[in-house]
Amino acid sequence: MLRIVLFLVLIALAAAGAAWVADQPGDLVLTAGGFRASTTLPRFVFLLGVFAAAVVLVWSIVTMIWRTPGRLRRRRHEKRHARGRHAITHGLLAIGHGDTALARRHADTARRLAANDPLALLLHAQSAQLEGNRDEAQRVFRVMAEREDTRLLGLRGLFIEAQRADDAVGAVMIAEEAIKLSPSSTWASHAVLGFRCARGDWSGALAILDSNLSAGLIDKAAYRRQRGVLLTARALELETMDRDVARESVMEAIKLAPTLVPAAVLAAKFESEAHQVRRSMKLVEAAWLANPHPDLADAYAHVKLGDSARQRLQRVETLAAKTPADKAGHVEGQLAIARAAIDASEFARARAVLAPYVNDPTQRVALLMAELERTEHGDGGRARAWTLRAVRARHDPAWTADGYVSDRWRPVSPVTGRLDAFQWQTPVASLPSDKGATIESSAFEEAMLAAPPPKRVTAAPSEAPVEPPVAAPDPVPAAQDNSPPEAKETTAEAAKEEPVVTPAAEPVNPAPETAESTPEAATPVFRTRADLGKPAPAPIQAVIPIVRAPDDPGIDDEGPSDEFAEQIGTPRAHAKAQAGGWRGFWSRWGA
Repeated sequence: MLRIVLFLVLIALAAAGAAWVADQPGDLVLTAGGFRASTTLPRFVFLLGVFAAAVVLVWSIVTMIWRTPGRLRRRRHEKRHARGRHAITHGLLAIGHGDTALARRHADTARRLAANDPLALLLHAQSAQLEGNRDEAQRVFRVMAEREDTRLLGLRGLFIEAQRADDAVGAVMIAEEAIKLSPSSTWASHAVLGFRCARGDWSGALAILDSNLSAGLIDKAAYRRQRGVLLTARALELETMDRDVARESVMEAIKLAPTLVPAAVLAAKFESEAHQVRRSMKLVEAAWLANPHPDLADAYAHVKLGDSARQRLQRVETLAAKTPADKAGHVEGQLAIARAAIDASEFARARAVLAPYVNDPTQRVALLMAELERTEHGDGGRARAWTLRAVRARHDPAWTADGYVSDRWRPVSPVTGRLDAFQWQTPVASLPSDKGATIESSAFEEAMLAAPPPKRVTAAPSEAPVEPPVAAPDPVPAAQDNSPPEAKETTAEAAKEEPVVTPAAEPVNPAPETAESTPEAATPVFRTRADLGKPAPAPIQAVIPIVRAPDDPGIDDEGPSDEFAEQIGTPRAHAKAQAGGWRGFWSRWGA
């Protein structure tokens, strides 16, 4: 609206000016030397406007002619750039769907048409990566790292190539350089944080964590959790070296992450040593409600030093009662009760707790049953059967991160370097399969577990069976414990021998088999054979003859024969002696 009003005002002013000029009377005379021109004012104004228009037209034509080469060059450059951008776009699309040849062709076109374009360099590097040409990719990424506009992108590419080449030191150096340029780089901060944690530089890791919070890479809740993890790792490392720093770190960690299992266990240990039993129990209970763990149960059982095994059992039962039966961690409380009951010799209580899990036991359940059988009844057979079942049983929960199973908690995943990656869960490899069990139970295991538990019987030393010596006219080899039963001889040599008849001899009744409940006497490693007499020691000869062994080739007394070493120059001493010099040469030719 404003433009329309302004346009109308200008038209009105122009019309008013033209009317004013037309109303002016008189003539306008121009004199220059001998030239004199006379005209009216309106005609002069009209001619002046025509002259100005002609000047502007001529200036425009001259300017257009002057600027034509530059415009042509610029237009050609824009055309090349447009073709290069077209090649870059289609090259990146080819990389996206994995067409190596098409990506390489577009990369060559883009490099020829738009060599200085950052996207052309990126296309060139990624096409080299797609082809597996790492040297070319690293060269292009170095060129990108030297430019101001693509420095971070080049460092990112070099970091990826260093990771592919398993160059951890080089990758971390590149990440540290990138984090200096841009503290908000997620990949750089993640890499530096993982490296410092793996190296045990907890102060440096905490500094990176604070930088991530300042840059807005993590929220406040994640920051508190990760800081608690780092402080717990430092406390575990300094537990035996600097207990004051370890205590200070773990107390701060338990405030930031109350449900972190290793932090709760270590904090409860320090509080228990300081005789703060109630506070120690509260720390363990808070972590147990969020994540039941056997370490928490063990720390809760030993929270008060000097307690008996029965008192520890009662305390563990109190902790296990805090977990409802419908919760997944209820089994951890039952296994903790069974462990404490075995230590307190409450075997009936341990069996009652483990009874719901013996049909489909996990490894810990089977091992607890094996220990129960061995401790309560001294039954090694049933204990071995339960141990065999533990080999084939399902795995229990363990500290797992990115498919890696660890026997202890770690702050960082060794696979990806991710902080706070370990979780207490069942490993993926031990999840139930729809194919069923691949190893069936053995007959020994089924028999031993089906039999009732034997009673422990201790035999007196005087009641041990003694094997009486048997004297026979012809010595017969005594039967060993591990020898197979005797078989009848059917060979031809046995048929030719004269049978020995002993009508007065009565058949010897075999010894009764020992009952399963009676423990077998220990078999001696060396047993004296009654049928063989002790051989008399051979007299030592006064002079021991030197006898050559059958496989000893001996030493040739005559020595090797050599035609050049047979008494050269002494033909009289030996009839077959070989003469030396020119005589020997002629003698060999029969001269």
